Amino acid sequence: MLPLGPDLPHTHPRPVHWLATAAALAAVVAGAAVLQPSDAKATTDTTTASAPGSGAPRAPIVKAPDPTAADYPVDCGSQKPDVTDRASGDLDGDGRPETVAVVRCHSETGTPPSGIYVLAQPDGKGSGEEAAGKGSGAGPGRPRIVATFLDPREGMSIKDFALRGTKISATLLGYSSEQVPRCCPDLQRKVNWQWKDGKFVLKALPVAGSV
Repeated sequence: MLPLGPDLPHTHPRPVHWLATAAALAAVVAGAAVLQPSDAKATTDTTTASAPGSGAPRAPIVKAPDPTAADYPVDCGSQKPDVTDRASGDLDGDGRPETVAVVRCHSETGTPPSGIYVLAQPDGKGSGEEAAGKGSGAGPGRPRIVATFLDPREGMSIKDFALRGTKISATLLGYSSEQVPRCCPDLQRKVNWQWKDGKFVLKALPVAGSV
């Protein structure tokens, strides 16, 4: 089981409360470590432009997926989830940018759990579940969800989200018990994700003070 980091200064949960959150975080690590996009080589706009005076076509100008256009598997009732953070870059080295989006349901009080998703451009097929408006990133022309780093059902939120090079990093925030207010997570762990050997690999950074 993956050990968690220290509790935040405003709370001091009893040891028994750490077990449930430790199990949840371990499940996130185990699940994300083997996630792999179904088609990382997403097709994109192939419009080309000629270099001035050369007559030779330039490389296609590929836009990163727009996170506000994706259809996320997050139940927010009649509302779309808020995109609270985003970052774009070529994560898998195929020459086409992906977008990592952090989303959560809108709330005026408390902190709803977040989801972290990797988006690729539409595959251009426009058939099957996507044409019917179903599935990950469903709908013709919408970005596709090719990997899930964090599922909102895990009940966690994040901070310090960043993309540096091809490494995505964040601090996962959780709760030691149901009694902890949803505004104030009391557990945290720094993690990062990076594409290696054909899949995204999640690494949990050492806990402060651990050996």
